[in-house]
Order: sequence, then C-alpha cells, then structure tokens
Amino acid sequence: MATTRPNILLITSDQQHWTTLGAINPRILTPALDRLCAEGTRFTRAYCPSPVCSPSRASIITGQYPSVHGCWTIGVKLPEDVPTVGDALSRAGYRTALIGKAHFQPTASQPGSESLESLPTLRDLDFWRGFHGPWYGFDHVEITRNHGDESLVGAHYAIWMEEQGLANWRDYFRPYPLTAEENRRLPSRRHHWDLPEEFHYTRWTADRTIAQIDECAASDTPFFCWASFHDPHPPYLVSAPWDEMYRPEDMEPGELVPGEHANNPPPFGLTQEAQPDFSPWRETYGSHGFQSHRHDQARLQQDMAVYYGMVTFMDQQIGRVLDRLDQLGIAENTLVVFSTDHGHFLGQHGLIAKGAFHYEDLLRLPFLVRYPGLIPAGAVNDRLQSLVDLAPTFLSYAEQPVPGLMQGVDQRRTWESGGEAAARDWAIVENRHQPMTLHLRTYVDDRYKITVWRGADYGELFDLVADPGEVQNRWNDPAYAQLKAQLLLAFVQADIAREPTRMPRIAGA
Repeated sequence: MATTRPNILLITSDQQHWTTLGAINPRILTPALDRLCAEGTRFTRAYCPSPVCSPSRASIITGQYPSVHGCWTIGVKLPEDVPTVGDALSRAGYRTALIGKAHFQPTASQPGSESLESLPTLRDLDFWRGFHGPWYGFDHVEITRNHGDESLVGAHYAIWMEEQGLANWRDYFRPYPLTAEENRRLPSRRHHWDLPEEFHYTRWTADRTIAQIDECAASDTPFFCWASFHDPHPPYLVSAPWDEMYRPEDMEPGELVPGEHANNPPPFGLTQEAQPDFSPWRETYGSHGFQSHRHDQARLQQDMAVYYGMVTFMDQQIGRVLDRLDQLGIAENTLVVFSTDHGHFLGQHGLIAKGAFHYEDLLRLPFLVRYPGLIPAGAVNDRLQSLVDLAPTFLSYAEQPVPGLMQGVDQRRTWESGGEAAARDWAIVENRHQPMTLHLRTYVDDRYKITVWRGADYGELFDLVADPGEVQNRWNDPAYAQLKAQLLLAFVQADIAREPTRMPRIAGA
C-alpha cells in the first residue's frame, strides 16, 4: 500500500506516436508499458504543451508554457534561473536526477546563450567526468544529445561506452568536426546500426537509471528520477536484433485522404508538392516539417518497422527499471509516470515526422500512471492531461506547495478518482519558430480543436467526435460559424486563466 511522500519515477520517450502501445495496438510488442497499463491508469487524452522537443521538455520541469519559461523553440536556451520542480523537490529532501536526453540548451553556444549541449563541449570528456550537476534543479545528471549516429554524441554516454570497453565508440557515429557542407553530404546510416546492442544509449539510460535508484534505496532517500530515453526519434536506426524485429510488409502507415488539405492553411497542401515554396514562412534556422513530405511507400513501411523496433527495445529496458523497483521492494511506494515529449507522423495526412500540423498524431501522447493503492489499476481515463501538469502534480504527491508561477494544474485528484474528477477541461498547445512567419496556438476541449495562426485569417477547426480522423477542417464552414465564435471565446478565456501569479497579493496597495 502506498504511503506519503513517494519516490517519483518519470519515464519518457522522444517523439512517440500515442498508438505505439501493445495494449491498444496488436502490431507492436511493449510488455513493460502494457504492464503499466494493467497496474495503473492509461490516459487517452494527454497533450504536449508544444510539439517541439526543447519547449515541451522545459515545460515538464517548470510547469510553465514555452511562452512563459522562455525556451520557446529548439535552438533557444531555457534560462537557468527559471525555477523547476527539481529545485523544489531537492529542497524537500528528495534526491533529484536526470538520466538520458535533456535538450534544454541549443546545439550551438554564444555569449549570453552558453550551452553545455553543443560541440565541442559535448566531446570534452574531461569536463563531463567532473560535471554531474546541479543543473536545472537536478542534483545529478548524466546526459548526451545525439539521436542514432549523430555527431552530437558525447558527455556521460561516451564516458560510459569507454568504461564498458568500447574505446573506439567514435567509429559508430558521424565524424566531428565536419563543415556544414560535409555534414550535409555525408550519408547517414539507415535502419541497421552496427553498434552492438549492449553499447546503445537506450541500454545506457536504463543502466544509469537503475544505478541512481539503487543508490537512493541504499541510503533510504526519496528520489525524483527522470529516465529520459532518446528513441524512437529519427533517424530510423537501431542495433540488431531490433532493426529486423518487425517486417516492413506488415506495417500499415497512415494515409492522405484525397482533397483533405483543400480547406487547410497553405503549408498543409505544400507538403504534398515535390518542390514546395515555403518562402513566406521561411526563417533563419529552418522550421520542422516545412519541406516536401512526399514519400515512397516501401521506404515508409521500412522506417515504420524500425520505429517500432526502437520502441520495443526501449520497452525492454523500461522493463528492467520496473523490475528493479520490485527487487528493491520499493515499487509500492513509487509513483511511476510514462509519457513522451510529443507525437510523430507515420504517413497520417500524408505527413512524416513533425511540423506545424496540429493533428492528434503530433499533439496527443501515450500517458500512463501507476501508484499502487491510490491510482486505479487497469483503468482507462479520458480526462484531459498536459505535460505542463506534471510539475505541480509531483509537488502535490511530495506534499509541497505549488508555486503560483506554475501554470499547470494538480492532477492528483483526477489520477486517483478513476475519472470522476477533472482538473482541466481544455489543453493549449503552443508552436513558435519565428515571431511573425510561423507562430500558432491550438485549443482543445472534450470534443473540439481550434488552431489560430498569428497574423493570418486561415486556421483549423475539427470536430474530434464526428471527424476523429481530422479530415474536414470546418474553419470556413458557415454551418460552424457560431461554434467557431464560441471556441475562440473559450480559447481567450483559457489563455487568461493560465496566466501565472508569481507573487501573492498581500495588501490593498
């Protein structure tokens, strides 16, 4: 039976489609995540605060939306003075740790935006041997920045590979340094990676998470540990045997419904052109998804098969972490949450990967919560969730006050009520790559979704009950004009309601 002040274990993947759970998808094997479904509650309506890595991850630890915490897109540093849930839990006596992917800082560094997650710092292993935090509220960190064989490998992961006997680890990753042109021309490995499984960063994340849990259990110290797995974020690349676990011919990618983009904002239709002109939305560092999404079906099936293999490999390692909680006898007093930073397109609406296309595939998340004795087992809950709620909810379980500067809501009563209580009746998703050229926000309630693009008269309005596939955009439909007005007002009211209150009012003047 659960007791007060539980350990808190947050497990996340990166860019995982919400349907990639064996409990709801017979085409994929995820026994560890299925176990969490059986022993806890699966939430079907969880959303990211931004469908971009850095902003969403920063929202997890700050309880704030990107427009407030300051990390409003990738390539933007999360200010190190922003208070985090780790700060509060550490002060409360918790041991706080982050293992795996952080992505709170850019992959470049300059005065005023110094970044540890950039080259050449990432490959300065002497620096990383002496640095384990504190950092963003985590007493202990072990990180790396790469996906697959990217040259952004290094930091604690590279040190671990050397300690495990892989002195030539550099041979398995893209070279560094390279000029931008050389890097562009160098073909990346695809699908099969000759890096032995035992040296993969998915294995490293699990190993080091277990080590942190062991250390805290030995000292009887409550912990907040974030096990932040890097996959199944592209490139679609994984070690054997996971690269061939699924047959491409068995994969069924999503599809484009003919004509579905006719009523959508212009960028949607442009994605289906061979050489689209995105110049009206072009910005200095590029925007996710603003390129042609036309793809070869056979290759998409192969990508999807490897994507599934990456998920199943990660699931195996998550199972090791869950098993360790059992072996240590602390599973009963550990709150476990599994989710991802945002979703992924595998052909749905003719799209691949991600972009400024706020369909459920990209915004909706797998979201599992287990806490024996308090959170219902084997339950399915459709109450709205947002990653921005994790920080205040974790503080609630740790019996700590929720600061007024946090914009998320405490979901504890919702998690424990089996769906009888709702902490929120809307979710907001922000997406900003450039102040004027690409800046949009989405409001979602129990039935409808509406998206507004800054400076534009186009937008999106979907009825998620009547049109769950989001094929018919009702933004300009006269029959939906009154509903559109109602939703826009609700959007404004929600935006007002999420304004943070850093300092309380204590006097009349």
